[in-house]
Amino acid sequence: MAYLSTAAYSMNMKVAMDNVPNTLGRLATAIGEAGANIMSMGGFDIKGDILIDDIVVNCREESHAQAVLSAVNALGGIRVISWFDRTFDMHEGGKIEVLPLVSVGDAHDLSMAYTPGVARVCMAIHDDPAKVHELTIKKNTVAIVTDGTAVLGLGDIGPEAALPVMEGKALLFKEFGGVDAFPICLDVEDAEQIVEAVIRLAPVFGGINLEDIAAPAAFEVEDALKEALNIPVFHDDQHGTAVVVLAALWNSLKLTGREIWDLSVVIAGMGAAGVAVGKILRNAGVGELVGVDRAGAVYSGRDGLNFAKEWFAEHTNPDRRMGSLQDVLRGADVFVGVSGPGLIDAADLRTMAPDPIVFAMANPEPEIRPEEADGLAAVMATGRSDYPNQINNVLAFPGIFRGAFDAGATDITENMKIAAARAIADSVSDEDLEPNFVVPSVFDKSVPYAVAEAVAAAAMADGVCRS
Repeated sequence: MAYLSTAAYSMNMKVAMDNVPNTLGRLATAIGEAGANIMSMGGFDIKGDILIDDIVVNCREESHAQAVLSAVNALGGIRVISWFDRTFDMHEGGKIEVLPLVSVGDAHDLSMAYTPGVARVCMAIHDDPAKVHELTIKKNTVAIVTDGTAVLGLGDIGPEAALPVMEGKALLFKEFGGVDAFPICLDVEDAEQIVEAVIRLAPVFGGINLEDIAAPAAFEVEDALKEALNIPVFHDDQHGTAVVVLAALWNSLKLTGREIWDLSVVIAGMGAAGVAVGKILRNAGVGELVGVDRAGAVYSGRDGLNFAKEWFAEHTNPDRRMGSLQDVLRGADVFVGVSGPGLIDAADLRTMAPDPIVFAMANPEPEIRPEEADGLAAVMATGRSDYPNQINNVLAFPGIFRGAFDAGATDITENMKIAAARAIADSVSDEDLEPNFVVPSVFDKSVPYAVAEAVAAAAMADGVCRS
């Protein structure tokens, strides 16, 4: 099965072509026959008998880009002058920077922004520590914390290699929620060291967003930090994923005529995301939940369960269903995948209840591709941007922190997460709701602020605001 070309593997080629009829046509044909897509072409620069143009081409992977370059260079009358990988070019020098909010144009400005005037502000905070939330960057700043042990689908790649992801997260915080965020990639050996480091850093930040920390350490870190700190702590791999899954499920139920209490849901993957998805679905009233890990179905009394899986086993799968993923998938209404590529196929979908709902969210390769599920799933969603129904955490975390900051929240409660999910679901109108559109576009800038409003209201209702 041919994979789709994507901007993630796009390149910019500067090409010199003979200025004769059909040269451009031959170039376009060669790129298309090589399986790539031309996304844009710049204005032609005519230099006598030569045309020079910049062409953006989407490919499938790095080796495919090299094959496309070879195909173009093999054409007579056409030559690649230079090219660059657009993804690496975007990351050159990093994706974020610090900018001043005030100008320092003269001695008067300097005396207020820094010494001696700043001493008055320091003492105001010393006398009333709560003022730090109003008079410093703590008011609107999140630390994005990772140890690099569970990065995307890449695994334990270390803190330095995790930095581009954390930078990207900071970019999304600012772009979609107006929240300032900074990556904190820790070189540590265990969960206890993460907790200690974050506690020592916490005076600077108004919130902590935990990211890409392997389970079960992820659960330990979040629990310890929530206990130790009086600022919101949110593990996005857990709760961001869970919030968007619930939103997508609510809208999928509208399309399929099901009731949430009558559902049978199978979750593949019992790491941080899988356990959190199970918790939020349980709190929302899902009838039957069965989790599956590498050893099969998770049930009460099974050997080899960590403390998070033990909680899950005690609160789900009341019939103690056992066996493989394929065994427990039979008759299920919903499949939620937060595990790895190619776990199920079309034959497995045929064993599920009629018109199943399939959320295959492993990245970059889902548990089953939409092409395989076509005609079998009533609703199909993935974690990828090149398919419909992208279940993407960016729909949740900017608005959740925006709302928490606006309300002066000291915690992010279960009710705040449920409120965020409802706001995301409600952002898709009944008129627009269809199988290929059960969650709003991540580029709909109104969504984070709808989430923020709902989260702030839930925080005030739960009584977790500073004042």
